[in-house]
Amino acid sequence: MAEIAGFAGMSHSPFATLLPPPAEGGPGARFLADAARVHRAVEALAPDAIVVIGPDHFHGNFYDVMPPFVLGVEHAAGFGDFGSTEGPLPVAGPLAWSVHTGLTDAGFDVSLSYSLTVDHGIVQTYEMLTGGTTLPMVPLVVNTAAPPLPSLRRCVDLGRALGSALRAAAFPGRVLVAASGGLSHWLPSNDPREVAGERRESLIHGRADVRAFAAAREPRVRAMGGDPGARVNAEWDRWFLDRLSAGDAEAVAGLGHEALEEAAGSGGHEVRCWLIGQVAAGRPLAWTGYEPVPEWITGMGIGTTFPVG
Repeated sequence: MAEIAGFAGMSHSPFATLLPPPAEGGPGARFLADAARVHRAVEALAPDAIVVIGPDHFHGNFYDVMPPFVLGVEHAAGFGDFGSTEGPLPVAGPLAWSVHTGLTDAGFDVSLSYSLTVDHGIVQTYEMLTGGTTLPMVPLVVNTAAPPLPSLRRCVDLGRALGSALRAAAFPGRVLVAASGGLSHWLPSNDPREVAGERRESLIHGRADVRAFAAAREPRVRAMGGDPGARVNAEWDRWFLDRLSAGDAEAVAGLGHEALEEAAGSGGHEVRCWLIGQVAAGRPLAWTGYEPVPEWITGMGIGTTFPVG
């Protein structure tokens, strides 16, 4: 049986890799220092595999067919957006299939991918936690853009099922559970019901030429960086991290979709990844650090369930 070595939750942002390293005390400096400390702690834990829970930003999944959850079981490749690694990534196939069996037995019909494309929503946190791309991974992609958004309570239930599946897995090693999701941030809508024209076509049909879609989208994202007036709800971010620190994921689940978006923005739906991971680990979160970084258009948080020196 596998042992859950711990949990690490981390915000991601394109600007963590796009912008020059901040000067001491500059925007994002505290977050990057905390990320380096967590990386050293992960090295000391020496996990044999990592389950990474994160979103996709329309590099692998589109609204021609949009699943709420996708589990990679054989091959995975980084898209290479915003400075993240492009190309093949190691997948812990036997562990992934054990996860699939456990989730199925618990009543979750997650979509499977034998060839999964993952973007910075998975890869950035994977790289920052492990220091590279060699540790075998199990990628679990959660839709956080627009319906079919899994409910917050469904995510809590999935976390419980994931934790049970990992503990019962026929995998003789230690598994780190990692969540990659931004905290509060406000983004333009990615709901096909709310956008029109070329952008709507890309959200639905972007799979036909994903590189062209990404090339058109990335400059728009880059243009959002560096704005010190960008909206971040630091008070809500701290409330959310406090709830996970108290082991009270149910309080977050009780918010529901609309209250979450009102308090944390459309990008705040990515906290679903944190919920799944923390509940799977089964231990309260310990804050490692938090920094509101409006220049990166998000609140950047890190939390773990293992000691960080």
